[in-house]
Amino acid sequence: MSPTAVGVDLVHVPSFAEQLGRSGSRLSGVFSVGERAEAVRRELEGDRLASYWAARWAAREALVKAWSSAIFGEPPVVDPDDTEVLSEIEVATDAWGRPRLRLHGRTAAELASYDAQISLSHDGDSAIAVVVLEQRQAPASAARR
Repeated sequence: MSPTAVGVDLVHVPSFAEQLGRSGSRLSGVFSVGERAEAVRRELEGDRLASYWAARWAAREALVKAWSSAIFGEPPVVDPDDTEVLSEIEVATDAWGRPRLRLHGRTAAELASYDAQISLSHDGDSAIAVVVLEQRQAPASAARR
C-alpha cells in the first residue's frame, strides 16, 4: 500500500478545554462512550484530561483533512457544523495505550476502502494528531475482471 492522503491537526489545549467547558458546547457530544470510559479508567483529571480530549479532537480533524485530501477536486466531505460525522470517529486504544481509529456509520461506509493509521501526541499546551489514509488494494482476481 502507498499513502493516499495525510491529515494533521494541532490543538491549543487550554483554548479547547475552555470551549469544552462551555454550557451547550457542540464539542462534548462527539466523544464516544468508549473514549469516556477510557478517561475514567485512566483516572484523568485537570490538564491531563484536557490533553486527552484535545488529542482526540485533533484525531477527528486530522481524519477529516486526510479524507478531504483523498478526494481532492471534489466537494468537501464534511460540513464544518456537522458534528454527527465527528461523532462517528472514535479513538480506541489497546492494552498498551496505542491508538487506532474506529469508524462508525456513514463515515465507516465512506472510508471502507481505506486503512487509517494514526499518531497522537501532546506536550504542554499542544495536542497533535496525524492520520494517514491508505487505499486498500483490490484482490488480484477482482482486478482481472
